[in-house]
Amino acid sequence: MRYQETLDWMFAQLPMYQQKGKSAFNGKLDNIIKLVDHLNHPEKKFKTIHVAGTNGKGSSSHMLASVLQEAGYKVGLYTSPHLKDFRERIKINGVHVSEDFVIDFVAKNKVFLTENKLSFFEMTVGMAFEYFALEQVDIAIIEVGLGGRLDSTNIIIPEVSLITNIGLDHMDMLGTTLPQIASEKAGVIKPNVPVVISEYQEEVAAVFREAAQARDAVIIFAEKEKLPDYKTSLLGNYQRMNVKGVLATLKQLKGYDVKEDHIKAGLIHVVENTGLLGRWQILGEHPLTVCDTAHNSEGLAVVLQQINQQKYKTIHFVLGFVKDKNLETILPLFPVEARYYFCSPKIVRRLDEKLLQEKAAEYGLIGEVYDSVNEALVSAKNEAENSDFIYVGGSNFVVAEVV
Repeated sequence: MRYQETLDWMFAQLPMYQQKGKSAFNGKLDNIIKLVDHLNHPEKKFKTIHVAGTNGKGSSSHMLASVLQEAGYKVGLYTSPHLKDFRERIKINGVHVSEDFVIDFVAKNKVFLTENKLSFFEMTVGMAFEYFALEQVDIAIIEVGLGGRLDSTNIIIPEVSLITNIGLDHMDMLGTTLPQIASEKAGVIKPNVPVVISEYQEEVAAVFREAAQARDAVIIFAEKEKLPDYKTSLLGNYQRMNVKGVLATLKQLKGYDVKEDHIKAGLIHVVENTGLLGRWQILGEHPLTVCDTAHNSEGLAVVLQQINQQKYKTIHFVLGFVKDKNLETILPLFPVEARYYFCSPKIVRRLDEKLLQEKAAEYGLIGEVYDSVNEALVSAKNEAENSDFIYVGGSNFVVAEVV
């Protein structure tokens, strides 16, 4: 198969949480353990940092990779989901895995993948581990896909674990309260491996302390630590907390020569070094148009605080969501005086734009519906004046269609 045919097979043949939601979530590690055994355990052939959390884990992973690249190391980076190209998930020093490697991995392992009914995510994790092992990376930053305890990435023994933030997301799989969700995230804490918690949240701090104590793991709450106030090129006030977690993680990382200059340069050159997309990303200047992948109440609340600090005459929201989001906690966050352009991303899990319009109206959010994200954005641009502000978001998949 050629590259596109390979991707088509991967997306169509195997369950994919991005597209199908809960039905694609395996909820156990049996299959990924079978796969790495089949591959002769590539995950044991390189060192890692494991990054979990509800919000901020993607940005934090990219920051860590950027800093370590600046220090001269060969750095693998595994993240999800991708926005434009599947190969965004697997990078070394900011360069995507080659199309040929993707083709060859699937071709060599297709019988095994099919017979064992591996999920899309399990297959992709195995592919990343195989790639990083063959390329002999000095270290790899591995982002958790969903939860932590039963996530396919959770077969690694990292040098440090980082947990960024706990919010009410994926409640149908992880639990309906913050402590329940935190307990799932705490599953990445390994015996005698230090764990950094970026944000101190009173409601879940005890969950992390107990998990760390049970596994003899040193625990560091980055927000409580005295750390330098370094700046990052990633826009958005919410990145301050992520930076603290990254700094505390680097402080716990042993055996790597990371100096202050590397940290400063890495935090300033995150996008250039890693190719990160969709974090308070500016799409246009007149009017100022920004997109962001925040997609739950905690993440959107922080983004809306940032929007409130902008200067504009009128604000325009191009919004779309997936079906499993709790709109009752999300929609009340948005201002009623704004103009709304309701749309939906081109995926199976899309929330119908007309249903979104009806639900939004219950909270005083009034707007028109559009057949596509791009059509909604074009309409917003046509209606907006140069002094206005346009925000595009609500879902990774909405952002993916505009970046």
